Amino acid sequence: MTVVERREVALVDLLDRLLAGGVVITGDITLRIADVDLVRIDLNALISSVNAQVPSPFGELE
Repeated sequence: MTVVERREVALVDLLDRLLAGGVVITGDITLRIADVDLVRIDLNALISSVNAQVPSPFGELE
């Protein structure tokens, strides 16, 4: 085993790295019966952390 193969990453560290840079999730789900589309769901999501350098796009909520 090399050092890279033995390296373990904690879930908290992985989430911290993903949120620091941001994650974009996209996907399509189609429910189809007998070649007839019944339900179609399109998913577009941006997950990111918010701090002083990266403010919330919604502004201050009061």
